[in-house]
Amino acid sequence: MEIPLIRILKSSLLILGIANYSVALEVGDEAPDFRLQATDGNSYKLSDVLEQEAVVLAWFPFAGTRGCTIECKSLAQNGHLLKNLAVTYFMASVDPIEDNQEFAEENNADFPLLSDPTKQTAKDYDVLSLGWYAKRHTFYIGRDGVILYVDRDVRPETSAEDMAQKLVDLGIPQRKAS
Repeated sequence: MEIPLIRILKSSLLILGIANYSVALEVGDEAPDFRLQATDGNSYKLSDVLEQEAVVLAWFPFAGTRGCTIECKSLAQNGHLLKNLAVTYFMASVDPIEDNQEFAEENNADFPLLSDPTKQTAKDYDVLSLGWYAKRHTFYIGRDGVILYVDRDVRPETSAEDMAQKLVDLGIPQRKAS
């Protein structure tokens, strides 16, 4: 639970319009809404996806780099662990959509990678580092739009397994058979 003083500080900063100051999102905070273009040709709006199920948003620094490739392959090869759960999962970066599309193809990603080339969503999630890449943080967002968990110590090689276990720990139900 957030300490009231921190909540007051956040509100005061918003009122004062201090745009460059950010306070890290924590469990219990409302996840900032976004609309981002994806590698599957669609555009995803968080609030629309949450109408159906929970969301995992896995930020990564750069398409094509070693750790990001390992993480993407983990999700591509072990995504079946997540597909049985009532969740939509994304990887997201500030890379242009063309870079993420190439990256997704190279790694056989069967899930959408989101592109945030304006870096606004990365700023909203407080993952923008040095003003030009996203930190490797994963956000677990409940259907009510509230952040359930933030993983700031992501292990790329076991990303899919770790996500699946965390979702089970958080009580995300199995996907209903259609």
